[in-house]
Amino acid sequence: MGNIGLPEIILGILVLIIFFGSKKMTEMARSAGEAGRELKKIKKEYEDAKIEVTKEKAEGGATKDV
Repeated sequence: MGNIGLPEIILGILVLIIFFGSKKMTEMARSAGEAGRELKKIKKEYEDAKIEVTKEKAEGGATKDV
């Protein structure tokens, strides 16, 4: 149970194209790609901030001029 093969994927794509239309599917795929890129960007920013906080903690805390 749980194994999805190539025929099932193709059938699913065909059903989606019939249901939504090829133009709408193209728009949805583009939106999904943009969302994926945005999530990857957010993840990178989070990891960078996490590293920065770890460095500041290791240095005994940071004081910033305000």
